[in-house]
Amino acid sequence: MAKPTDVAVKEVRIAFKDNLYRCPIKFGGKVGTHSTDLHVVVSAETGTGKRADGYGAMPLGATWSFPSSEVDADRKLERMMELARRVRAVLPDACGGRRHPLDHAHNFEPQLFALAAELADEADLPVPIPRMCSLVVNSAFDAAINDAFGKANGINIYDAYGPDFLTHDLSHYLDESFAGEYPEQYTLRTPRERMPLYHLVGALDPLTDVDVTEPIGDGLPETLAEWVAADGLTHLKIKLNGDDLDWDVARVLAVDRVAEKADAGRAWQYSLDFNECCENVDYLLAFIERLEEGSAQAFARAQYIEQPTARDLRANPENKMHAAAGRKPVVIDESLVDYESLLLAEEMGYSGVALKACKGQSQSVILGAAAQKRKLFLCVQDLTCTDAAFLHSAGLAARIPTVAAVEGNGRQYCPAANAGWEDRFPGTFTVTDGHIETGVLTGPGLGCVPPGQEREILEKGA
Repeated sequence: MAKPTDVAVKEVRIAFKDNLYRCPIKFGGKVGTHSTDLHVVVSAETGTGKRADGYGAMPLGATWSFPSSEVDADRKLERMMELARRVRAVLPDACGGRRHPLDHAHNFEPQLFALAAELADEADLPVPIPRMCSLVVNSAFDAAINDAFGKANGINIYDAYGPDFLTHDLSHYLDESFAGEYPEQYTLRTPRERMPLYHLVGALDPLTDVDVTEPIGDGLPETLAEWVAADGLTHLKIKLNGDDLDWDVARVLAVDRVAEKADAGRAWQYSLDFNECCENVDYLLAFIERLEEGSAQAFARAQYIEQPTARDLRANPENKMHAAAGRKPVVIDESLVDYESLLLAEEMGYSGVALKACKGQSQSVILGAAAQKRKLFLCVQDLTCTDAAFLHSAGLAARIPTVAAVEGNGRQYCPAANAGWEDRFPGTFTVTDGHIETGVLTGPGLGCVPPGQEREILEKGA
């Protein structure tokens, strides 16, 4: 039975925004030079007739979410954009009944995947559109519905994840072990004031001046050493290739030398990201051994290892992570699409999961609860998010109690997209002593876009 606070989607507007990177970014063996972002405004109405707009945004990260080499980059992006148009068209009917955002997301997901399957058939794609790709497209709509719900009810969305607002407990979305439990038990009512920022060290990024071959000359730092000095960084996410053991070990050691030179006494933390490029777990184990031999200090500074092998866990059952996870937390990122994948990963020895706003606000809140109950390591990661998408991601990280840091590399590769947003949230878009301010994200909805400004921001693109 619907509650007075539940919302029905009445209208949906979308816009696409192209962004050029100031420098290339390499991950998963592919190089990116630009992005297309999806921006969404959803108008929703409660059972008492209160109406509000909600805002959501997300990069359409085709390279990450749709990695198949059988479909070229332009066709992937075009399909994602078309999927967004079709979601916009069906959402007022699909979500026209009054529900909580978590229920809208849960009920709409099968239709979302059906739309993606239709698109793949129409375009005669050689492979299906991955579930992750569909989730990325839908994440902006899901964020907007969560935002609209909070604004229509005059509360921050993280205050709406308990029994006063939800019709179902977590067992409805997960399993019976969560009976009587709600997401409010696994999220913070007040976001943490400040959080460390994970700075990305891409495989192409220069570490010191000697690595710079073509200066950008835009006044921003161009080397890791310069970024460390400018922002007082403490957390570094290091992209690795996964197919060249010598290079991967040498890269971490080189990054550690830059960190050591900047401040040997700083509490450095590294995230080591293979983007599923290791052929097998033996490569990862060899890497761990070689890295510790090369520098016990660098190895000790590694906080966790991210998605070392292929994302399709069922197709690669031999890649069990128990031994590696005994040395460092090993988290799934690309593999995490639902609760079933979380349980399978845990069975295969993974000891953590990566939450991302691009997988959906609703899914992240639910799976964040599951991961905490199962005592898994948790992190919140980025998709080169800028503007409202970055604020959304930072807010998510600040509300999950066991997340230690937030990733944010939009300022490195696409700072122009943050124009205007930096004025609204200066402490969140400016890194000081390696931290950003997250305690300011307490307004209605997701706390990212002020009520009444959604449509204007969508039209202006900032």
